Amino acid sequence: MKKLSRSQFLQVSIMLFGLFFGAGNLIFPPFLGNQAGNNTFVSLLAFSVTAVLFPILGAIAVGQTEGLKNLSSKVGKVFALVFTTAIYLSIGPGLGIPRAGSVPFEMAIAPYVPETFSLSLARLLYTAIFFAVAFWVCLKPNKLVARVGKYLTPALLLLIVFMFVRVMSLPSNVAMASGNYKDAPLVAGFLAGYETMDAVAALNFGFVVTLAIKRFGVEDKKTVTSYTTKAGLLAGSVLFLVYVMLSKVGMVTSNAFVGSENGAAVLTKAVRLALGNSGLVLLALIFTLACLTTCIGLISSGSEYFCSLFNNKLSYRRWIFLWTFFSFVMANFGLNKLLAFSVPLLTVIYPVALVLIFMGVTNNFVKYSKYSYKFSAFFAVGLPLVSVMSSTFKMTIPFLTNFEGSLPLASYGLSWLLPSLAVIFVVEPVSKVFQYSRSKVQAKNYV
Repeated sequence: MKKLSRSQFLQVSIMLFGLFFGAGNLIFPPFLGNQAGNNTFVSLLAFSVTAVLFPILGAIAVGQTEGLKNLSSKVGKVFALVFTTAIYLSIGPGLGIPRAGSVPFEMAIAPYVPETFSLSLARLLYTAIFFAVAFWVCLKPNKLVARVGKYLTPALLLLIVFMFVRVMSLPSNVAMASGNYKDAPLVAGFLAGYETMDAVAALNFGFVVTLAIKRFGVEDKKTVTSYTTKAGLLAGSVLFLVYVMLSKVGMVTSNAFVGSENGAAVLTKAVRLALGNSGLVLLALIFTLACLTTCIGLISSGSEYFCSLFNNKLSYRRWIFLWTFFSFVMANFGLNKLLAFSVPLLTVIYPVALVLIFMGVTNNFVKYSKYSYKFSAFFAVGLPLVSVMSSTFKMTIPFLTNFEGSLPLASYGLSWLLPSLAVIFVVEPVSKVFQYSRSKVQAKNYV
């Protein structure tokens, strides 16, 4: 039975970390440290539940079921098709990929483009190079592990560690926690991690990891699942350690940079203080590599899915070209319009993604019935949909809008959480009793 070498396993694990770690992952932890101050580590633990644990569990769940479509098909075939396609489109060319190209430019390069040079032209040149590299890396999926796990991501990690060490050489200047981080640091950290929406990306990347392991010649399903789980755990551990470093950067400079608008501002100020203006080049490289690895994962996973969906009528190479070119155009000319559509869609599908992840990783222990999947998905989609229609599109539905707003945790955007869990814990025992009763009746009739 074919097994991965230690080097191959490490490359797959580091690749998975690289796929997860995008611009948002760079920005959120420093801002958490800046706002949480002396409560940073308490908030970081809660942050890691939704920003580390659930994404890793998502990759494992998809690996166990050999694809997002198989996981979501437990709700129903039509749901699986619509949900899976919506995930790949919204987190891919609908949001994640164009934003991956534009964010590093806006955060780390745009502020330093000379006034005499056209900002639009600078963005066009930067994103052209960025997406050309992403396209080149994706061209050969059998080399994805080597290019991302062996070269790009290790380079990113080294740059982050170097930045961390230099910032830690500064005098510590920790502020007291502010805002929600002062009154409820656990809740604030949990919600900050929830807002990263990394669990959605995990549902894409679990498939990439499974394919990568199989391309090394590992065919046995249990062995593939075992490697996917171990790679997820190692990638999650690295992700957590990087979050510790980045949040500490925000924490030790929190008193010096009170009132910072976001994590990018915190990082920029901290790096400039530690390394001078040359540190901004370092930050630009970090942002570019972080976004590039995520972009590569999204293009590759989406192209593989649509290739399979349409029975290879359009080749993998043509799909990556379409996704890359469309994202390049949107990154330069239509990102805001794209966000206006994709963000509400993600807000609706993210909760059901979390529910499916929870049920997927615990299914071997509980053996959920199809009714538990269907009813929990109904609440996890329906309640966020009512919320989005009200908050984004200003459309109210008689009774339902008020009902959704009155549910526990609705003010945090989590009105779906308790009803979805309650449905699982109510429907599952009833379903088990019903199945047991029916089997007894059938046995009696057989006799």
